[in-house]
Amino acid sequence: MKILVGIKRVSDPDNANRVKVAADGSKVDPAGLEQKLNPFDEYAVETALRLTENAAANAERIGEVVVVSMGPKEAATTIRAALAMGAERGILVDANDAAIDGDVVSRALCAIAKEEKPDLVIVGKQQVDGDSNQVGQLTAERLGWPQATFAYSIVLEDGGKTALVGREVDGGVLYLRVSLPAVVSVDLRIVLPKNVVNGVTPASHPYPDTPRYASLKGIMSAKKKPIVETTFAALGVDPKPAVRYVKFESPSRRQAGVKVESVADLVDKLHTQAKVL
Repeated sequence: MKILVGIKRVSDPDNANRVKVAADGSKVDPAGLEQKLNPFDEYAVETALRLTENAAANAERIGEVVVVSMGPKEAATTIRAALAMGAERGILVDANDAAIDGDVVSRALCAIAKEEKPDLVIVGKQQVDGDSNQVGQLTAERLGWPQATFAYSIVLEDGGKTALVGREVDGGVLYLRVSLPAVVSVDLRIVLPKNVVNGVTPASHPYPDTPRYASLKGIMSAKKKPIVETTFAALGVDPKPAVRYVKFESPSRRQAGVKVESVADLVDKLHTQAKVL
């Protein structure tokens, strides 16, 4: 089985309090922020690895995982992080982070999928910078493939010809059965110990409930794994985004709280000032 995984480098969400908006409101300034693999994309890589290994046999590979990222040359570091986890090879599409949107990413991912012919395309449900939640749906529509979004679990069936995908909904878990090839976007609970079943790794195998850490061996081997660089032009994709950001504004600062002398005073302030009563 071959799985194509879309990944993106983003500013570390743990440093959100250090994000600055340009004085003219034209952009968010990422200067001084650490760049890392988008968390939901990390879950996507882990899902792909679990689907293509016999984890009981020292993670023996039974398939291929190809990761794709779009960004400047520095994004190769993000690809190396996925290769260190266990992916076989990477593809880097040269791009300016600020000049692409979900539509551009989807069109490029479709072009690569048509060349690679994977059995599955897996992406994170959204990126923590733009939070657009578009790439999976747009890619499935353009390829004409079945799709399952916000995946909570994946079970390969029928010798890898179909996948039973669980999706968390308000009333519990909704199950969809899709034929492959298909597009799946994953949510954070996809990495729970028994939520990815490939039919080869024994159900009793004790997976952790987090993405795997890259081992020293994995980090060293990642340096030798191939990363092919390409461009939108070579893929036949017009990199003109469909979304234009007009202005950015920092949220207003919260006012300091006040002390009240009595319950009656609290009720009065909630009624006259906060207007929640």
